[in-house]
Amino acid sequence: MKQNNMKNSITWTWHLLAGVALVFLLGTHMFIMHLDDVFKFVGGDATKTVSFAAVVDRGRQVSFMASYVLLLAAALYHGLYGLRTVIFELTLAPRVEKAITRLFVVIGVALFVYSAVVAVSAYSVG
Repeated sequence: MKQNNMKNSITWTWHLLAGVALVFLLGTHMFIMHLDDVFKFVGGDATKTVSFAAVVDRGRQVSFMASYVLLLAAALYHGLYGLRTVIFELTLAPRVEKAITRLFVVIGVALFVYSAVVAVSAYSVG
């Protein structure tokens, strides 16, 4: 039982760290992308941040690509672990909980791999 509690505390700690990463990464995103008129990152023209050329240009920058992948990882882990925790509040059978955990791991890994490939492909284009 002690090992299970330790495992739960480690996964809960990762859940909390993913939440902190989300706050930081989304805050940075909001600052850079949506406060442009105030801070003039792209020249103060809001249309420049949402134009297709600007989106492609950002996709080719290592910093944006890395932040997209980190944001993806943090959001997937935080969201799926949180949903798993809510579902477990139903006090399901241990076998069902284990199956749900495995399903969420498969879904999370599949979504991460697919989305990370897209982000890295956007970086590699051009």
